[in-house]
Amino acid sequence: MTPLSTDSYKLTYINGNYYGQAIQNYVLPVTATYLVVAGGGAGGVRIGGGGGGGGVLTGTATLTTGTTYTITVGAGGAATNVTVDTQNINGNNGYTSVISGTGLTTITAVGGGGGAGTDTNSGSSGGSGGGGSRYTGTAGGAGTSGQGYAGGYGNPGFSPDRSGGGGGAGGAGVSGTTSGNGGVGLLSSITGTAIYYGGGGGGSALSFTGGTGGSGGGGNGASAQAGVGTAGAANTGGGGGGGGFDTSNYSKESSLPGGSGVVIISSTKTAATITGTYTTTTSGSNTIYTFTGSGSITY
Repeated sequence: MTPLSTDSYKLTYINGNYYGQAIQNYVLPVTATYLVVAGGGAGGVRIGGGGGGGGVLTGTATLTTGTTYTITVGAGGAATNVTVDTQNINGNNGYTSVISGTGLTTITAVGGGGGAGTDTNSGSSGGSGGGGSRYTGTAGGAGTSGQGYAGGYGNPGFSPDRSGGGGGAGGAGVSGTTSGNGGVGLLSSITGTAIYYGGGGGGSALSFTGGTGGSGGGGNGASAQAGVGTAGAANTGGGGGGGGFDTSNYSKESSLPGGSGVVIISSTKTAATITGTYTTTTSGSNTIYTFTGSGSITY
């Protein structure tokens, strides 16, 4: 244990000798488990690839009593709104989620990569990579080692004319040739309930069924002409689905946003001070703090 301070020092005279006594306080460590999920990437514009799921990190950290730790919850990649015929615009990447503080190696989950915009772009790299573009069959973006997986390839040609799914924290995105589904997220029971986080978004299709979002908040890709995809789910880090195709209503070709991230900290010790947007639950002997917005925690 590391001494925090010396409160006093007392000298006592006994039989011709002085005896000293120091009274000290000690910093007691706090063992906590954590789940850090970054924001998911947005899907690609106009029959685009699915957005990659936000990177996911789990583990155990030793925290110091009295030290304030900063919590940053990353936003999902924003939608790109389309009003004219547009091609080759990737979705926006998601943003990092972080736990940081004195004496702690900073824990940073990387935002998910944006899905490829049709027709020639590749998916963007991120925590998990965005899906590749249809027609030319481009590659999905790379994932970050230990946090997520690559996006799937788009299918070259027209049968099926579908972009790849975004990668997930638990598995790669599926190619547009097969289904264009988003990769599965990572399953965690830190809250006491098994929940998936960081699922990839589904890739969109021109005249076929779009890909389904991966478990963990991934949005669905748009299906056929005039179809509309769905956004990644909030506070899951899910990637957004790819945008649709409708020359009579270009807004349907807009990309779908990624879901925001989340930071969860669980310990047998109750926090002394906590700020930001959070909820408190318990599971067994543990108190669990779920941050859906940025803040801080001090034990």
